[in-house]
Amino acid sequence: MVQHEAPANNSKFEMVLHSAMTLPGIKISRESFLRKELSKYFDGDIVEKAIKTNPAQAGIKVEQLEKIAKASINFETGKVTALSATAGLPGGWAMAAALPADIAQLFGHIIRILQKLVYLYGWQEMFRSDDDGLDDAISNQLTLFIGVMFGVNAANVTITKLALLAATQVEKTLVQKALTKGTMYPIVKRIATAIGIKMTKKVFAKGVGKIIPVVGAVISGGVTYLIFRPMAKRLQKHLISLPTASVEFYENPNNCNDIIDVNFSDIDVESIEADDDTTE
Repeated sequence: MVQHEAPANNSKFEMVLHSAMTLPGIKISRESFLRKELSKYFDGDIVEKAIKTNPAQAGIKVEQLEKIAKASINFETGKVTALSATAGLPGGWAMAAALPADIAQLFGHIIRILQKLVYLYGWQEMFRSDDDGLDDAISNQLTLFIGVMFGVNAANVTITKLALLAATQVEKTLVQKALTKGTMYPIVKRIATAIGIKMTKKVFAKGVGKIIPVVGAVISGGVTYLIFRPMAKRLQKHLISLPTASVEFYENPNNCNDIIDVNFSDIDVESIEADDDTTE
């Protein structure tokens, strides 16, 4: 296999991603999550259909999922903010050398909320139960969703295209195949680089909090809150706009029967680094 040289920011993001994946409790079971959360509001037959297909195909509208999504975002925001605040305390993770551990925790919760939201809004299981590592398809999909969370416009475009494959559910492996196509490699690599640049800016803000005694915990936890919650809401907003979350899409049988040929070659790879959405 030909090895491609990755830019420094690309490598930085990939290192954090792989570190986050080693943390306990990162993987969310789609079936368990949907059954637990949907059972609070819907009959058993609807829940089972949502698990077998997806919530939208079971007739569950995005408005009906809002309470679950909001609770999930609040839960993960609370956990990662508390961990970050503890890390900022003198005697905790206040040493600069411990900063990567704090960032890994942040990305661990990013991956957790990412899974919860994509499962609610129509995507299938992201991780295989028998897989302890990250293959190309999983890594690429995580990078794209995290790119959406960081405001990388090309990630939005790519996920929108993938959603057309995911929504048709003609073949469960269609999305995985698309994620490992040769045309996807440069797109994902450039998006990873853009995430690395944005991540560095946000990490610096957290680092400032770490070096201030006593108030460091407040600053660190506050910055984490200001980073994490808007990112989760940004992903939720984009997922809601996709056919995978649309009851109306599934009400037309032709939408699910048509085999869609999605072209990724029209994505402007060269301009990806220029994408910038700093609105939090």
